[in-house]
Amino acid sequence: LQFIGGRYFYCQAYKAVKHRTANMDVLIVLATTIAFTYSVVILLVAMVERAKVNPITFFDTPPMLFVFISLGRWLEQIAKSKTSEALSKLMSLQATEATVVTLNDDMSVLSEEQVDVELVQRGDVVKVVPGGKFPVDGRVIEGHSMADESLITGEAMPVTKKPGSTVIAGSINQNGSLLIKATHVGTDTTLSQIVKLVEEAQTSKAPIQQFADKISGYFVPFIVAVSFLTLVAWIAIGFVNFPLVEKYFPGYDKSISETEAVIRFAFQASITVLCIACPCSLGLATPTAVMVGTGVGAQNGILIKGGEPLEMAHKIQSVVFDKTGTITYGAPKVVQVKMLAEGNRMPRSKLLAIIGTAENNSEHPLGAAITKYCKQELGTESLGTCTDFQAVPGCGIRCLVSNTENLLKREDSDSEENQRNAVLIQISDTRAHSNDHPLIMDPQPLTIVQTASYTVLIGNREWMRRNALQVRADVDEAMTEHEKRGRTAVLVAVDNELCAMVAIADTVKPEAELAVHTLTAMGLEVVLMTGDNSKTARAIAAQVGIRKVFAEVLPSHKVAKVEQLQQAGKRVAMVGDGVNDSPALAMADVGIAIGTGTDVAIEAADVVLIRNDLLDVVASIDLSKKTVKRIRINFVFALIYNLVGIPIAAGVFMPVGLVLQPWMGSAAMAASSVSVVLSSLLLKCYTKPTAEKLERRLGVMRKQSSLSDVSVHIGMGELRRSSPKLSLLDRIVNYSRASINSLRSDKHSMNSMALSEPDKHSLLVGDAHCDEEIV
Repeated sequence: LQFIGGRYFYCQAYKAVKHRTANMDVLIVLATTIAFTYSVVILLVAMVERAKVNPITFFDTPPMLFVFISLGRWLEQIAKSKTSEALSKLMSLQATEATVVTLNDDMSVLSEEQVDVELVQRGDVVKVVPGGKFPVDGRVIEGHSMADESLITGEAMPVTKKPGSTVIAGSINQNGSLLIKATHVGTDTTLSQIVKLVEEAQTSKAPIQQFADKISGYFVPFIVAVSFLTLVAWIAIGFVNFPLVEKYFPGYDKSISETEAVIRFAFQASITVLCIACPCSLGLATPTAVMVGTGVGAQNGILIKGGEPLEMAHKIQSVVFDKTGTITYGAPKVVQVKMLAEGNRMPRSKLLAIIGTAENNSEHPLGAAITKYCKQELGTESLGTCTDFQAVPGCGIRCLVSNTENLLKREDSDSEENQRNAVLIQISDTRAHSNDHPLIMDPQPLTIVQTASYTVLIGNREWMRRNALQVRADVDEAMTEHEKRGRTAVLVAVDNELCAMVAIADTVKPEAELAVHTLTAMGLEVVLMTGDNSKTARAIAAQVGIRKVFAEVLPSHKVAKVEQLQQAGKRVAMVGDGVNDSPALAMADVGIAIGTGTDVAIEAADVVLIRNDLLDVVASIDLSKKTVKRIRINFVFALIYNLVGIPIAAGVFMPVGLVLQPWMGSAAMAASSVSVVLSSLLLKCYTKPTAEKLERRLGVMRKQSSLSDVSVHIGMGELRRSSPKLSLLDRIVNYSRASINSLRSDKHSMNSMALSEPDKHSLLVGDAHCDEEIV
């Protein structure tokens, strides 16, 4: 029983000693071997001496130790398997089969084939029926449905899927059949990447665990030493004061000699010390909590890449947000179209058709936003004809637009009377430019309508003034109001008449303000860092409640800004989504990437938010605090258990009646390990704070910031390196050169103002100069 039943413990102890380490198995083997060897020796001596009284042995101790420790480890494994339940749940989401279809030229299905999901190639068209799992990541090419992505992104509500929508492998198709084109297959799918990240995170060590490993390294030799001292001490005490041993020795038989009773009692106390000491509970305190924490995070749409970022996140003192794509959606969007012309002279639908056509040739993001808006409002993807397109840097565009009436015929919202009026106006406009006699009827009036053309101007105030158009005071005031909010306002003129003002903005995410106020209430400094101009950055910051802004920061300088905050003694978290954010994400103590961001940013980050939700930044820090708190509670359990248990086992509390036998020590040791694991499992009850809960928590503390509350730092700011100390002669020479260059620069700028370097971030802010191309 000792060597066959305990073979596993001996093998593990041998491996530990071979690698010059000591673990729990070493203590178990020492305790059982000493007990067994002592018992065998005593028995042999009794047999040789033909003793009349049965010798006192410890043959019952090794099997009881093995049973209790094995039972404890079995319970521990059951509990530990629960910690990786989240990972198992994620892996179970993966589909095993897929229906690959072959399409005809007219998108009709020629054939269907059921194949293993591993055989699906990128570019294959896969059919997903209602209730089925999406086998791969892809893009919908046909069909409409709703998808349940809750187990992957944490989003409780079903997500609408239509042609062009992306789908995630493992999510469930609800109510419509879809054809999707595979974009990521095999190990490249979002679900596979999530499973891989969670696996790596659960096996990684948190920094706090290094402390536990260090303690465990010294723990076993220390316990062996304490056990030996206990043996020596009780032998000495027994020979000096035998009545004390006689009083507290359980089952003492007066038939045995005093010497044998003292040695038996000393060995029992010594073996109990070896049995009760438990470095396992110290070793389990961190990894079990990390496993549960990362698993719970994954279930809530927060991927934490290991124990280190999970532990570090609770120490964060400053959170730096990128603006574009993080605080804002990152795509310009038309927020208002204000009609300046009377409706009977220029209907809204007609004006949108003209504006959309004019901007359709543009490659500028603002022009693309205007075109997209017009197409959505008109419900069409095709527009009219644009000719003589001319873009003037920093001012606007001029072009000739025609063939827009076909769009108006498709517009269901226009009444028949409005269509007739529009045709009459267009006919009269065309005749005004014609040399034909007014009494002569054109046999094809439709052709004349289609050839109607309009001269279109789109741009800022200066562009309108250059073209002899006066901007009314109320229009100017409305534009100024938009610009104060960080928006871009452009004017539209058709045939030398101001017809509309279009306001465009990079829209702030609705949850951004709540996230910023919550982080501030948690005592964290929130900073906005952007390459955008200071005026827009200040407006966005005021809108979401950020007080400190780094504006006009180049991508290469974002790293330096993060480093600057770190050198000030702060732990920094960087939240970003783009390629230009990736160096700063890597430099920060904790890099947090938005899941909709670029692959480079996601690779560089420590935490990935699967959902494009800034409240998950709050949740990730909150989860980190809860996990670290649980690790500390586990450590307290383990340390208190050992600090109290070892003295009891050594007999320190014997005067008050506390006496332990070896099997009791092993049972207590097993219980300590199980209790630590069960403590970690309490993290499974974690639920991330909802928007409603955060709103209630903030209460009246939340208030809107004004522009005056925001401090803006331009570019590198104080990071600019100071000039080296120069001699008096060098300073005079440099001053002279600077003065000459300044005079030349002023003269040059007066002669050729239009050639000045364009401001790449500010659109239509100034009226007197044209600094950027508006296309």
